[in-house]
Amino acid sequence: MDISKKDWKLFRERLSDWQENYMKGLVKEYVDFLNDDTKHASEKFWELEKRIKEDKHHPGVIMEMSKSEAIWDIVRLIRLKVVTYDDLSEFSDELQQEVKRILEMSR
Repeated sequence: MDISKKDWKLFRERLSDWQENYMKGLVKEYVDFLNDDTKHASEKFWELEKRIKEDKHHPGVIMEMSKSEAIWDIVRLIRLKVVTYDDLSEFSDELQQEVKRILEMSR
């Protein structure tokens, strides 16, 4: 399915907010981790460095945008819990149905 111009525009507009919210959650996890008094500072430092290195490649943080891949990107963002179905409420019914179809097929 080709994504409509309206859906593509909306996707481009929303992606940065979705990613910002995802990263806000990551930062909270980092803070909680750093506030854990059961680990040494060096252990926290190296573990956090590893985690950030992994997290910065997550689609919730960075994503190459392509109109031809937008539906698959949305599916991936839902699977990774960056967005929910509710976040798609302003997208076309066709896009929402296609995303649901893809997700149901892969269960």
